[in-house]
Amino acid sequence: FLESRWDDPAVQAHVRAIAEQADKDIKSGIDLAVEVNLDEGSASEIQHAVVENVKWQMEADRKVGALKGLQGYMWQFGYKSGDLCGVMFADAVEAIKQWVRTGRKVYIYSSGSVEAQKLIFGYSDHGDLLGYISGHYDTKIGSKVESTSYTAITSDIGIEPERVLFVSDNIREIQAADAAGLQTVLSIRPGNAPVAPHAFAVSSDFTTIPH
Repeated sequence: FLESRWDDPAVQAHVRAIAEQADKDIKSGIDLAVEVNLDEGSASEIQHAVVENVKWQMEADRKVGALKGLQGYMWQFGYKSGDLCGVMFADAVEAIKQWVRTGRKVYIYSSGSVEAQKLIFGYSDHGDLLGYISGHYDTKIGSKVESTSYTAITSDIGIEPERVLFVSDNIREIQAADAAGLQTVLSIRPGNAPVAPHAFAVSSDFTTIPH
């Protein structure tokens, strides 16, 4: 992808963002951070450095904007070409449609960029689902493990926190949303990491969540 679209101004902007993040990581003393020097080496050498940096960030499961931005831009081509599609749990799709039919609004808050979210829901294995989604939020509004992020989202939507239900498979996100006053449900899916004992409501099927 980088080789074929290296001269694309948008690609170059994302590469600069990756390089700037790499510089911050190195200066912060983050272990194993991969340098991306745009001032030295050939185009192929810089491309290699970017790839190695992205691999390192993905292996570390980092949620930084520079990485998500580049991923989102790359995904545009994959989804629109049909090489990629968003894989959805069937019960989640059924529940979303049911919630919307009964007058509820559904918003997405993800560590993935808004652009990536729209691709996943717009090109899903259940068709284009964007018509069921009232809005999208990513980490530009704040970290998903900080309660202030959920306060900002409910404020932006214009609804009291206690009237919002947040569903996630991440216990730290559930804790943050709970601290902000939202209703919460912890989603339990096959392959998820084990969760320590807690007092939150749980669900393995979105259609069973009261609406």
